[in-house]
Amino acid sequence: MKAIVQDSFGTAELLRLRDIDRPTPGEDEVLVRIHAAGVDPSVWHLMTGRPYVARLSPQIGLRRPSHRVRGWDAAGTVEAVGAKVRGVKVGDEVFGECDGSFAEYACGKGNRLAPKPTSLSFEEAAALPVSGITALQALAVSSPGPGQKVLVIGASGGVGTYAVQLAVHYGARVTGVCGPDAHDMLRSLGAADVIDYTQEEITDRPVRYDFILDAAGNRPLSLLRRALTPHGTVAFVGGENGGPVLGGMDRWARALVLSAFVGQTFRPVFAAVRQPALLTLRTLAEAKAITPVIDRTYPLAEAPAAVRHLEKGHPRGKLVISV
Repeated sequence: MKAIVQDSFGTAELLRLRDIDRPTPGEDEVLVRIHAAGVDPSVWHLMTGRPYVARLSPQIGLRRPSHRVRGWDAAGTVEAVGAKVRGVKVGDEVFGECDGSFAEYACGKGNRLAPKPTSLSFEEAAALPVSGITALQALAVSSPGPGQKVLVIGASGGVGTYAVQLAVHYGARVTGVCGPDAHDMLRSLGAADVIDYTQEEITDRPVRYDFILDAAGNRPLSLLRRALTPHGTVAFVGGENGGPVLGGMDRWARALVLSAFVGQTFRPVFAAVRQPALLTLRTLAEAKAITPVIDRTYPLAEAPAAVRHLEKGHPRGKLVISV
């Protein structure tokens, strides 16, 4: 089969389209014929091995990638089912998390896959798992509802576009922070207001927010505190600008300590793709409460270009690999 393979940590130039053996599913795994794969920041972290502290995890690898094929988000058709997997059969259309989804075939744990939303294409379904669940779990930190003010920093990205839609669905008044070319898109997703970060800061307006989702990772805690109500909550997603060693984890640690001494709450969010959350996303998607926003779709051979776009640009929504 064809797959995007990487043998050492580094840039997207190290990603190569190669012919490799098709994986064999374990007893608790499902082999999926991949039709589409999402591109999210975790792909970049696994490719570069940054932050360096993450290399202590066996999932990453200390000196070289533990897993040679990139990609997590996946949507496709079940090709084979492990002996201990229940509720899935060959031919089912599924979405979720597969290890090495930038390939024609990949394996995923049975409890990390769910039936694909019937209303979505494979490309749309592949844009849902990691970013959608991250947004879902981030909002669960505070559960904002009617009458509350929500600020989404990085609102035009993969996580941000879902967070805006979910917060609007829950009845909150949402303000999105984005660049000048994403205003109309965010308003179409339900945002009541937009802050152009090239023109103003989040504290320039006389508004304080009950909940802030920080999906950009580049604002000091002191500034976030000034934008927050006295008992408000901040959820941190990612830390792309936190430096090569800790990658923003130091800011998370300082924020957790700060939470113990002030009335405001600060929490980092780590997405865990599991079937119950995938089923929630499926229900929301089929009810039209959330719609995947896809910036661009690339063929498998151009996956390195997709990763470069993610790293250097500001995608509006998700990037997707079509296999």
